[in-house]
Amino acid sequence: MRRALIGALALALSSAPLGVLLTLRRMSLFGDALSHAVLPGVAIGFILFGLSLPALSIGGFLAGVIVVAIAARISRTTGLKEDASLASIYLTALALGVMLISMNGSKLDLLHILFGNVLGVDRPGLLLVAGVSTFSLLAGALAYRGLLLESFDPSYLAASGRRAGLFQQLFLMLVVLNLVASFQTLGTLMAVGLMMLPAVSARLWHESLPAQLLNSALQAALAAYAGLLLSYYTAAPSGPTIIVCATACYLVSLLIAPRGWLPRVLRRQQG
Repeated sequence: MRRALIGALALALSSAPLGVLLTLRRMSLFGDALSHAVLPGVAIGFILFGLSLPALSIGGFLAGVIVVAIAARISRTTGLKEDASLASIYLTALALGVMLISMNGSKLDLLHILFGNVLGVDRPGLLLVAGVSTFSLLAGALAYRGLLLESFDPSYLAASGRRAGLFQQLFLMLVVLNLVASFQTLGTLMAVGLMMLPAVSARLWHESLPAQLLNSALQAALAAYAGLLLSYYTAAPSGPTIIVCATACYLVSLLIAPRGWLPRVLRRQQG
């Protein structure tokens, strides 16, 4: 439980702020697509090395990078938008990954990879998650201004002599890294939940970006802590329970946040 809590809190601190930047770029579904796209790499790592965390992580990271590169290539050489090309590729990747794992493992192996096993996080897994979280926070802090400009005004960033594509590639790499770090605890299907739900919820509370980044990390940490406790006392799966707690925070925000439903109704009545 201690290792699970530390790992979930580390993921909350690094992945939720990335979700805020994804929503700013109108790429909210991009993270969901990438979380499925890493599955073939995870499956190949599982076939070759079994449930070896380094092998699964390296395979998942390479698969995510390859899928992003293929989607970008298709968009440049055809008339398809990047989201359309990515959707077609990630569905293929998801089906291929499930097929490979089902043919070479047990049903329990497939469930662990798809839905995670946060209580099974060992010391190497915890070190991986902590390393990814630390690297993401440091890289995000150092490249904060460039990531901000690339999100709001990429043309100005390019005109100022900086390469907008470099910041975009860094950002996508950080997203893939966090999704790969999340799959052992939350699974490939649930990993994006801790990234996007607190991020969307935070936008209902604040207009300034720094406040949204902080709020999203705090909500993700709260959901991780509450989800672990709830799963312990109810014997429910830990990963889905954490996402359900994040959903509860989102529903509360929809109701009472300054940009939520209830304040809007009160403002209409007062007007």
